[in-house]
Amino acid sequence: MTSPFYVPPEQMMKDRADFARKGIARGRALVALVFADGIALVAENPSNNLRKISEIYDRIAFAGVGRYNEFDQLRVAGVRMADLKGYQYSRDDVDARGLANRYGESLGQIFTHDMKPMEVEILIAEVGVEPTRDQIFHILYDGTVIDERNYCVLGGEAERISGALATSYQPALDLAGALGVAVGALAGPDRQIPVGELEVAVLDRSGARRCFRRLSDAQVEALVPARSQG
Repeated sequence: MTSPFYVPPEQMMKDRADFARKGIARGRALVALVFADGIALVAENPSNNLRKISEIYDRIAFAGVGRYNEFDQLRVAGVRMADLKGYQYSRDDVDARGLANRYGESLGQIFTHDMKPMEVEILIAEVGVEPTRDQIFHILYDGTVIDERNYCVLGGEAERISGALATSYQPALDLAGALGVAVGALAGPDRQIPVGELEVAVLDRSGARRCFRRLSDAQVEALVPARSQG
């Protein structure tokens, strides 16, 4: 009888992690950062219809990079989870931490037990009534949940973009300042991102209940100076 092919568990996990990271690195990056009146989410996205940034619940946003069909499945599942919990209990019981933990469990199970891991990184952001209650969770392909502060970067060139944000980000920026910092970090010093290839949304702290709103190209162009785009 032929012996089954054996791969050490640590090698299998390493191969899966390398596979997922390579797929994610091919995706264009996304930045979320806290500003005075909420949380801004900015992605480089040339598509007009395939969204990286979406609303999940009243004060909660979802963002993803990597394989679109995979992170969109996760988005839909998150909307259903949030709606069900809000219906069964209370809308106030739906929070970013609970959703992030559920996503972490799901991605961890897939990474450990399925043949192919999901090639995604996702972000769950919740805007608080005051800045100290803002929450940003970064969930990796293997289910690791990271509690971020002030800003978070997903996708390709994350290290470079994080370095740029470390030098340019300041607390209590207004929306125009926050978008300028985010777009400048995404673009880097040697190129310019056209407004039409930016996807921008905001979790507005002053929102009565539903705080998520998208910004049109015209609104982004009015807020972001041309020099911040390159």
